[in-house]
This record gives sequence, C-alpha cells and structure tokens, in this order.
Amino acid sequence: MAQLIADRRDVDFVLHEQLNASSFSKYEKFGEFNKKTIDMIVSEARSFAIKEIYPTQVLADKGCTFDNGQVKVPESFHRVNELFLKGEWLGMADSPEYGGGGMPKTVSLAVNEYFIGANVSFMLYHGLTHGAAKMIEEIGTDEQKKMFCKNLYSGKWAGTMLLTEPEAGSDVGVLTTKAIPNGDGTFNIVGNKIFISGGDHDLAENIIHPVLARVEGDAPGTKGISLFLVPKYRVNKDGSLGEFNDVMCTGIEHKMGLNGSATCSLTLGGSGKCVGTLLGERSKGMRSMFIMMNDARQLVGLQGFSVATTAYIHALNYARERVQGAHLMKPKEGGVQIINHPDVRRNLLMMKAYVEGIRSMIYYSGTLHDRKAVAETAEEKAFCENMLAILTPIIKGYGTDRTLDVCSLGVQVHGGYGYCKDFPAEQLMRDCKIFQIYEGTNGIQAMDLLGRKIGMENGKPFMVFLGEIKKCIDGAKKTPELSSLAEKADAALTQYSETIMLLGKTAMTDVMKAYAHATPLLDTTGDMVMTWMLLWRATIAKEALTKNAKSKDTAFYEGQIRTCEFFVSSLLPVTLGRLESIRALNTAAIDIDEASFGTK
Repeated sequence: MAQLIADRRDVDFVLHEQLNASSFSKYEKFGEFNKKTIDMIVSEARSFAIKEIYPTQVLADKGCTFDNGQVKVPESFHRVNELFLKGEWLGMADSPEYGGGGMPKTVSLAVNEYFIGANVSFMLYHGLTHGAAKMIEEIGTDEQKKMFCKNLYSGKWAGTMLLTEPEAGSDVGVLTTKAIPNGDGTFNIVGNKIFISGGDHDLAENIIHPVLARVEGDAPGTKGISLFLVPKYRVNKDGSLGEFNDVMCTGIEHKMGLNGSATCSLTLGGSGKCVGTLLGERSKGMRSMFIMMNDARQLVGLQGFSVATTAYIHALNYARERVQGAHLMKPKEGGVQIINHPDVRRNLLMMKAYVEGIRSMIYYSGTLHDRKAVAETAEEKAFCENMLAILTPIIKGYGTDRTLDVCSLGVQVHGGYGYCKDFPAEQLMRDCKIFQIYEGTNGIQAMDLLGRKIGMENGKPFMVFLGEIKKCIDGAKKTPELSSLAEKADAALTQYSETIMLLGKTAMTDVMKAYAHATPLLDTTGDMVMTWMLLWRATIAKEALTKNAKSKDTAFYEGQIRTCEFFVSSLLPVTLGRLESIRALNTAAIDIDEASFGTK
C-alpha cells in the first residue's frame, strides 16, 4: 500500500524500537496488547484511513451547510462515520467500564495519526466528543457518568466545549453566560457562545455541551465560573431523548480551512428553556474545564502534527516523481526528478526532521500517560504528571508552529502546483493554521511554559525534564560516530539552561521584560526537545547498524543519523542565536509607543 499519510516504517520504529510500547503488556491493564496485536491494530487503522477516510478529505473542503438552525456536514462523512463508530475507534484507549477498548494511549496516538492525517475536519468531531466524555468520566456524578459516558464513547452522542463568547475569547473570566438555579438541582442557562467546533451537526442524535457559565451572585472573574452539562436534547431518566433544550445554532463561520468542521455560534436559552446540570464543583468550572483543556491541547498538537506528516509524505512523493531541470553535475543529460536538486533535498530534510522529532515527542507523551496508569509508586506517577505538564505547551505550541512551517515547505516543494488545488498541499496548509490558535493561542502556551511550568514546585520538575535530555546526550557521547553531535547538543543545553535561569530571575522583577521573550523561549525549548528526540533516534539507529550492517533497513537507519546530523549542525545553531537574543533582554517590543506602530 502506498505511503499517503505517514511513514509506517517510522511509526513502527518509534513504537517498538524507541519506546518499546509492547512492554506495557506485562501489566494486567494492558495485558492483551503485545507487539503482534499492536501491529495488527496499526495496520487495520492505516488501511481504514487510506481506503475510507482519506477520500473524504477533498470533499470536506466544500464545507458544511447551514439552514434554518440546522447544520449538515459533507455528505461523504456519514458513511465513513458509521464505519468509524462500528470499528469502536473513538473510545479505543478508554475504560472498558464505559465501552472503551482499554488500549495503551501510545498505540492510540499512532492510530489517530493515520485517522487525523487522512481528514482532520472529520476527526475533529470525534476529538471533542472524546474530550467531553473524558471530563464527565473524571469529575461527573455517578448519574452523569451512567447517563452520558457510554453514549459519548460509542459516538452515538457527540460532545463539544463551550467557552468562547463575543467579548470573552482568551479572557474567559469576563464571560456573561448566566446560570439561574431552578431549585431542583438544575439551572436555566442563558447566553451566547461563538467559535464552537462541532456545535451543531447531523452526525449524532444528540450533542452534549459542557458550558462555562456564572451562577448569579457568584464571584467575578474566573473564580466564580462553574461548568454545566447542557444537552441539545434533554435526556430522560431512562436514557431516552426528550424535548429540544433551547440550544439554537445561529450560524456557522466561513473559514480559510477546516471547512468540513462546523464552527458554530450558539444561543443558549433564547426562549428561556435551556436546562443544564452542574458538572463538578460550583465556582470550580475553570479547574474542571482544564481537565478537558489539557487533553485538548495535547490533541491539537497531534492534529497539527498529523497534517504535517501528510504534507511531508505528499511532498516526498511529488519530489520523487516530478521531472524538472537537469542535475547540477550532469547539465547535458536532461531533466531529473526534483529530489535530486540540493535545495529541494534540504526542504525535504527539514520537513523530515520536524515530522520525525515531533512524532517521537508525541508518542513519548503517550508512554507517560501509560506509565502513569500503571505506576506502582507515587514518585513514578508524579514524574509522569510533571513531564506531561511541561510537554503540553511544547506539544501544542511548538508542535503546531512547526506544522505550519512543514506545510509551507510542502507547498514550496510542489512549486506552482502547490499553490493550486490540483494537489493537496494548499488545503493542508490552510487547514493547519488554526491549530496555532485553538485551545489557547501559541502565545498563551509560551506564557504557560514561562509563567507556570518552568517554576512549578520551585523548578524541581523542570530540572528533572532537563535531566532527561542530558541523559540522552550523555548516552550518545559514548557512540563515537555521534559524539561530536552530542557535544554540540550538550553545549546548546548549557546555554539553554543559563538562559532559563536569567529569564526566571528577570520575571521576578520585571514581568513585562520577561514575557516579551516567552515565545522565543518556547521555540528554543522545542528545539531542545527535538535535539533530544533525534539524538535518541540516531543512537538506536547506530546500534542497529552496528549489530547488522547489511540489514534491509540500512537506508532507514542511516536516514535517522543524517536527519539528526542535519538538525544539530544546521538548525541548532539558529537556536543558539535565539538564546543569545533572549539573554540580551531587549525591550523594544514593550518600549515602543502604540502610535509608533503606524498612523491611524
């Protein structure tokens, strides 16, 4: 089967050679997921993604339709949705108690890379549904879990996340949606929400909306916000659907990409008949929502990456087929495939480095979820939780920033055709931009890294994080062929650590000056993680070549070493420049007068 979405050999490399995902089968919780089972699952997912989901990608770009308060998704989604739900893919890594498949998170990430890479618009509906179900499972009452979880994990019902309002985007604390107690434990919900992905559609018989609202009289700002479950159709005690719950879609956005994903404006309680129930504790809505938010931020990173890996595969296929221009060393021998041209090769290698590095980072985060699930000590559990907390803004922020870079390079490799609809490159680039904005813009991710994650618990978890990078570098130093790359990585890590210390001290005395460099800090942190992941890969590859120099995978393993060499030798020096610019602590961005940006 042709490579259309992701390089299966690389997926297998990360799962089995880098992360040893099948080792979790020694625990009862994941006992049935040995290597043979994992490979079978990934093969089935890959086949389904290519044969069934991928053909809907171009059709999705025609968009959804809105008529008289009802949203209809592209017609092609209905058949593939039935097959997706029949395969029980939505809850594959969730508790069997609620109809889930109990699969390791690491394996589910590989599966979802194929599904999302095939059609991210289609998969967005399921990502939100899963997030809503997970939140109810974690903080809902027994009655709420019984009423909603199985129907959500099965996909019979869909889920969303209702945060944003016209005047309350990232500043959620100023929301105006009200919750009025009815005296029977329920609340009347009144307000307007915008930019709601999957806010209305015809893929499920009911849509369950977790809604942020403020009970009248509760504290202003985020401290007084509560979270409520508001179904599109009320649910009777026996689980059957009741009357329409006064959740009206008033329109859908017209976007530059992701047109198959309906982004809706919703009016709650326009007729005074929208009823919701409290989810979690009153006035603890933001804390509750962040259960879903952190999961969603990791998912957005996966979504961006999955689009990027598809863009890379398409660019690679095109470069191997497109004949244009003579070889520089053989100018009289006619045209050659453009993959023979140095600049095209450099673009492809840059795409490869980011795609493979981010794949390792994301799958590694999956192992942290799985290790946490089977942790036998409090220390192991805390390690996993802290590493995930630190990696989340990097996965979401750095991962989606690099996604746009990869997709842009994909257009470039295609040349003029990349800018036209003849090839998928332009749609992939349009589709991926939103991931830098979803679930908190990447500027917010940078502020989260600087303001929360680096300093949590007096910086101890972040030192452990840096220690993991250092361990990999030290291991690579023992391999002669990689020692020079490891030395360069070590020098970069030293400069990075010094920069972190300086910026942390600056934040204690001059917040504005420190936060002016938050995004460059996120970029350099991500670059250090890429160095870690690619050096880790190269070490494994070198060991494999040493054991069997004539392996059928020789080219693959040599590619790992060359990719690491390229990143450390050609891209990491740019990181050093960014670190130097951060240490300069230039304040032009905050000193410039508003009027100096340009005349009104």
